[in-house]
Amino acid sequence: MPLERLSMARRKVIGSKQTLKAIERNQARVVYLARNAERHVLDPIIQACSAKSVPVVYAESMQVLGKACGIEVGCAATAIVDE
Repeated sequence: MPLERLSMARRKVIGSKQTLKAIERNQARVVYLARNAERHVLDPIIQACSAKSVPVVYAESMQVLGKACGIEVGCAATAIVDE
């Protein structure tokens, strides 16, 4: 399952704003996005990932992505960052 790597990652950022910042700072190694998140939230992240050649993995929902991050609420985006 692709989210296992996220669950086991020691360093990650959670949330769309923090994920976008990590991509722009060249710190993001893999970005995870929730399929049911709103497009206006995901589009800037997708564009940044494309520009910086950061791989994107899609999660089934915001709730599933939040659970993989170890939080009790859903999240639209998260990233594994440099250690």
